[in-house]
Formats: sequence, structure tokens, C-alpha cells
Amino acid sequence: MSRRLQASNQVAIVGYAQSVVERHAKQTLGALAVETARTAIADAGLDSVDGFVTGSLFPSAGSHSEADGVTSVTANWLAEHLGVNPRYAAGFQGFGQIPGAVSMAVNAVASGAATHVLFHRALHNPQGSYHGNSLSEARGGQQWTLPQGYFGPLTMIALPYNEYLQRYGASHEAMAAVVVEARKNGARIPWSVWHDLPLSAEEYLAAPMLTDPIRRFDCDIPVDGVAAFVLTSADRARDLPHRPVYVAGYASGAPIRRRLPLHWPLDDIMEVGVETGRRLWQAAGISPSEVDLPQLYDGFSPFVYFWLEALGFCPRGEAHRLVAGGGIDSDRPDALPVLSGGGALGNGRMHGVPQMLECYLQLARRAGPRQRGEPSIGIACHSSPHYGGAVAYSAEPY
Repeated sequence: MSRRLQASNQVAIVGYAQSVVERHAKQTLGALAVETARTAIADAGLDSVDGFVTGSLFPSAGSHSEADGVTSVTANWLAEHLGVNPRYAAGFQGFGQIPGAVSMAVNAVASGAATHVLFHRALHNPQGSYHGNSLSEARGGQQWTLPQGYFGPLTMIALPYNEYLQRYGASHEAMAAVVVEARKNGARIPWSVWHDLPLSAEEYLAAPMLTDPIRRFDCDIPVDGVAAFVLTSADRARDLPHRPVYVAGYASGAPIRRRLPLHWPLDDIMEVGVETGRRLWQAAGISPSEVDLPQLYDGFSPFVYFWLEALGFCPRGEAHRLVAGGGIDSDRPDALPVLSGGGALGNGRMHGVPQMLECYLQLARRAGPRQRGEPSIGIACHSSPHYGGAVAYSAEPY
């Protein structure tokens, strides 16, 4: 029985704005979010919106204090500071912040809870060490891992990446191709923190090892930045200035096996990731072969391997060979352009925004000199395949 998303292609992105991505912005995150939101609303040809959604997770394992409008920006905070009494305001809680929030925006528009919904994502880079931890004791599940040094996202991703290297005979040189590709494309983007700063394979391999086998450039860099998108119904979208980009489907997943904190075995990632992929193709009514703009999440470089295999773009254990052979080189017409938008490694820690933004810009034919012909189907992934999700976009309703 078909389980295609009922709202498939009924809701569209009609405008956007992306702030400059900087290590530390001169404005507060809240002020930057208000400015970016106003720009996105104007870009959509509107004076205001009546719905707000976001995922406001502050993705740091450190001991930083959190404050709305400073380290994160919730939907209600943004509505208030734009002077709007919203018909709908909500925030997604959990991993896969962007797919989760986009699904909320789609459902709000499709149900009539709101007419025009602003989705935003605001990321902050606090002063000091991003994952610095001042804890002197560990409670709960962390008491079994933190005292032994198993703490934070670096150790979390080092475990499954080590498994991948050993199980499939992958080389560090192959991973260099992922990071070099992301930086090459990020260097072409004016708002990127890495604008005009590509990276060579030699520079990648010479960088210090942080948590074996994770090197410095395997990690996206913490930044201040905000992106905003306006969504409305497909019917209303036809009367607005820009070509609509339709939300064709979305999917997410979460592990079912109980593990210690940050314990991400490779088999767990792939088992749930394959199911997330199956849900995505079913919800959107498409197959991997129909996607001409796959934008895979790369907050850590090994995620690109995991998403390639989980979504069926290559067989299990073959992603490293595909990458090493130039299979993701976006300058090659026969390659999968999985990082054509630079991703997180090429833009900064915008937490899935570069993937969504590249899908919108390319499918709306608004990428300027970077326009890749006329792609028809894009997907934007966020987080790990087993703790995140993906959204499918289309240039035309189908």
C-alpha cells in the first residue's frame, strides 16, 4: 500500500535569506535573526507572515549558559521581536532539527493553521572552547563514559568511523576527497566562512588528529549565522515573485536499541538510516535514481559515507571507493554533487542549512553563477542517518 505524504507538493518555499556566516558576529544572534527574517519575508514578496517554526537546539556539549535571543532563537522569540501575533508558532525538539521543523511548517500550511510560515535556524558560536566542559562529576548515563574520556561529539563520531575504516579497508586519503570537495564549493559562496579559502588534500592530511581517526578538518567550524525560509501553499506560491520549490516528502528516524550516551555503533547508524531512506522514498514517491541534487549532511565528514550508503546511492561499504574515484566531484557531469552547496564543512556549523539552501537555490534557479542546469529533484539531509532525517524537494509538482 502506498504511504506517500498527503501534503506532497502542496506546500512550497517561496523566499529565503542567509546571513553572512562568521566565526563571531558583531550583532547578537537575536538581532541577526530579526534582520534575516525580515529579508526573507521581503524576498518572498510579503509584508508579514502568520506562522513561525524552528529547531532551536544549541548543538554544543559544553557548559555554556543558554539564553533565548543570545545562544538560540525560538519561534516565539522571533515572532515577538518582529511584532507579530502569530496564528501558529512551534519548535521542533530532538535531532534532525531542520527536517523536523520543515515537517511542522508543511503541516501548518496544509492544515490551514497558518497561511505563510517562516522557518529559521540560528546558530551561535560562544566565546571560549565550543565543547568545553566544566563538570567535576558525572551523573546518570554519563557516569559510565565521561570519567573514561568518552565525552562529546568527537568521540561519538570517531567510534563508527573507526569501525568503517577497519571493516571496509577505507583510507584516510579517500576522506580527504570529501573535505576538499566541501571546501572547494564553500570557497565559491560569498556568505561562507570559508569564502575564497579552498583546502588541498595535503593540508587535510597534515592537520592534527583530534580524536583518532578524526582530524581537524573532518569537523565543521562553529560559527554565528542565521538562515530563514518562507513557506506557503502551492496555490498561493504561484502569485509570488520567485519560482516555488515544493516539499515532496520528508522522513526521520531514531535508534531503538538502548546505548550509553553518545555510543553510536556503525550497525545502529546504518540499520536505522536504511529505514529512514525507505521512508523518504516512500513519502516522496521517488527513488534514488530520480534525485539529481542530493545534498548530504557533513557536520563530520564520515556522515557523507553513511548517508551515501543508507540512501542507496552506492552499496554498503563502497562509499569510500566512490569518493576516492571522483564520484562526488561536482565539477564532473557524471558525479553525484552531494556537496555542491559546500555543506557544513564548506560553510560553517549551520547544522543542515547549507543542504536545504542549496536545494532551494538550485531548484528555484536562483544560484547565479553556481547554477547547475535545471535540476528537478533534490534532497537535503541533516544529522546522522539514524538520529536525523531528510527532506525531498521538487522544482515542479508531480
